Amino acid sequence: MSSEKKDKCGVFGVWGTPDSAQLAYTALYAQQHRGQESAGIAVSDGETLNAHAGMGLVAEVFSPAVLDRLEGAAAIGHNRYSTTGSSRACNAQPLLEEFGGGIQVAVAHNGNLINAGLLREQYEQNGHIFHTSTDTEVIVHLLAYHHLSKSDPLVQALDHLHGAYSLVFLFRDRIEAVRDPWGWRPLVIGQLDNGSFCVASETVALDTFGARFIREVEPGEIVTLSDRGLESRRFAQAQRPAHCIFEHIYLANPSSNVFGDTVQMVREKLGEVLAEEAPVAADYVMPMPDSGRSAALGYARRSGIEFREGIVPNRYVGRTFIQPTQAQRDIAVNLKLNVVREVVRDKRIIVVEDSIVRGTTTRGKMNQLRRAGAREIHLRISCPPIRHGCYFGIDFAESQLIARERSVSEIRDFLEIESLHFLSHEGMLNCVSRPNDHYCTACFSGDYRLNVDRPVTKLSLERHQLKMFT
Repeated sequence: MSSEKKDKCGVFGVWGTPDSAQLAYTALYAQQHRGQESAGIAVSDGETLNAHAGMGLVAEVFSPAVLDRLEGAAAIGHNRYSTTGSSRACNAQPLLEEFGGGIQVAVAHNGNLINAGLLREQYEQNGHIFHTSTDTEVIVHLLAYHHLSKSDPLVQALDHLHGAYSLVFLFRDRIEAVRDPWGWRPLVIGQLDNGSFCVASETVALDTFGARFIREVEPGEIVTLSDRGLESRRFAQAQRPAHCIFEHIYLANPSSNVFGDTVQMVREKLGEVLAEEAPVAADYVMPMPDSGRSAALGYARRSGIEFREGIVPNRYVGRTFIQPTQAQRDIAVNLKLNVVREVVRDKRIIVVEDSIVRGTTTRGKMNQLRRAGAREIHLRISCPPIRHGCYFGIDFAESQLIARERSVSEIRDFLEIESLHFLSHEGMLNCVSRPNDHYCTACFSGDYRLNVDRPVTKLSLERHQLKMFT
């Protein structure tokens, strides 16, 4: 599996069921691919909020005893990969805070706020204290500031946010689910058999406990879950959508329906188009597990070349792109992937991978295949070259992108392989069903929907926090 990409986070919320913490645990487990650094659940019993969060996988953070202590008929949950703020316990979510003489709120966030640094600086100048280095904490301070407003305080707070955000708030008497006006990150609504409603980053979470998919949370919409059922109001007019195309290429679970398309079907189409654009004579088509498998199936089907599994993943090693440092990623790749020598020895192989970001771990994978005896290695990538940074929820540091300064032929030489082809931008967009201009493809094209002259980067708030204590 790719070790060079980091995204996202997974969120979940459910209202009106006595086993809310257990359902949140199940949903987070189903969305574990969206973040492996930390996990957390907050619950409401109608009187008070309680939360537990910690570093590690869902199953490591939550024992049966911990879940038993999280009593309440409402819960929200979060899986984290750090795109703003480092990987440490204080940044684990949901964040649970109290303000205004006893108002409690817990919040879970998927996305990136590009103006979080400016907002935080303004609040610090007015004496506000921050406990984390995440952009999410800024939202809590906005809520606290606006809680005495005669108008809707949540709407007032959201009006200050710029960037990508799918948010789930837990109050004593309700859950509020929010999606930014551009719809960068997915957020869906489901309904349980008992009539209770839930929200999740991906439909795969709903499938785990049989919830019925209702619809997406619309861009610019607040959906309220409470004892009154499901209610909706708008906080902003929907903009021209900027759905992250990388959800389909890599981030989401293949069985999820994201932005109206089933991810598995999109990835197979990506592989089919790739075979049309970049045919080559070979003995086998081979996926780079696990993210390249769907596209490899499409490539093999369209090319007529036999599909073989020659790279076997170690299922007990986590999703390697989520390791915080390059050294950890390199070690994890060697542990994660094992080459079947008898399959690749003396063969011409087409390796299908979802993307190349930094290139260093991809080079290590190609070297593994070469040491195992592959005669020719033809690498096919099911997206265009990533040449620009992402500031909306994926940790693509622009200075580290191999395609930023190198041509395709130079990348091929760096990887020491016979041929390399990236899917065209047009070919990629032909594989999804919504209009081309409804997707954010800025990491490929550099065409950002919002101004990113002074964006928040992963550690910019970290440095800000350190400065406060020096």
